[in-house]
Amino acid sequence: MHRIKHPTFNTIKFWLQSLLLAHILYGPPILAMETTDNYKLPRPAISAEFPYTSQFSSVFDSSMHYVETGEGDPILFLHGNPTSSYLWRNILPFSAPYGRSIAVDLIGMGQSGKPDIDYTFDDHYTYLDEFIHHLELKNITLVVHDWGAALGFNYARHHPNNVKAIAFMEGALPPGLPASSLMALSEPQREFFSKLRDPVTGPELVIQQNFFIEQALPNAINRPLTEAEMTVYRAPYLDEASRLPILVWPNQIPIGGKPENTTRALTKIRRFMTNTSLPMLLLYASPGAIVREKQVAWYTKNIKNIETNFVGQGFHFIQEDQPKAIGQALADWLRRLAKDDNKTKHHHEYYHHSHHDD
Repeated sequence: MHRIKHPTFNTIKFWLQSLLLAHILYGPPILAMETTDNYKLPRPAISAEFPYTSQFSSVFDSSMHYVETGEGDPILFLHGNPTSSYLWRNILPFSAPYGRSIAVDLIGMGQSGKPDIDYTFDDHYTYLDEFIHHLELKNITLVVHDWGAALGFNYARHHPNNVKAIAFMEGALPPGLPASSLMALSEPQREFFSKLRDPVTGPELVIQQNFFIEQALPNAINRPLTEAEMTVYRAPYLDEASRLPILVWPNQIPIGGKPENTTRALTKIRRFMTNTSLPMLLLYASPGAIVREKQVAWYTKNIKNIETNFVGQGFHFIQEDQPKAIGQALADWLRRLAKDDNKTKHHHEYYHHSHHDD
């Protein structure tokens, strides 16, 4: 019987940093950056406040938490693992003048309920689809990140007539996913995913050590999170039983055809991305984590109606480093979309009343 060698904190940090800055095949290591306090202008203040009223929508046997601000056609913000609607707190004010800006917590995450389900990609999608149906959201603009990007694109693929546009950043999407095999990944990525998907070390890291909250999240943000911010992110996962949703997510990453459900979904998303004429906005940072120069070039080449906007320094959770740059770019894009939308409003109204989603 082989004794399992458990990873040390430094080893975990190395995996994470290597993953964050790797290209889909390989990339440079993180380099320490020199810092100085001799700034001419004050450093941007990033608020920890979440000044929105919590609302809950009954979805199947549970409830989904959301916040909203603004009026008009819905702008739906979707987070990924291990965050929540809180991730979007400093971006919502920028979109509010252009529509009903809604940030929802995925099922089992944030302040949403934790029903007795497996928390697969399909489960998340089913609950999200019902949430959208229950709130009667029509003519939606999606703003998506991480696994929320895959869920959002999957919704757009199934309901193309109910989606007006998509803005995305650091998404769990093609071209990186699905991955053809573990060997198609870089060595740090292979080790990272192998540990998280291992039936012993995965639960130890994610369930017992709360790896995604205590290490992955803060290490993938350039600035240090405040204790107030960490308290919000910790709140949904205070005990081991509550952490199942964030354990399942890394096991949903499609590698070598497994799992079949996400392999199939992301393969179809890739086809949708390259065929649709929906307006899209890609927001990206440097060095980024899963969206870097190579991926930006792929999106620019393969998506018909896309704009790209560089928002500054950041790794994966760029909303925590560059909320103002993201918000301003998003607002400018939404403003221009609104002008175009006015020209085609009558056509959309006719289409929505004459056709049904699949």
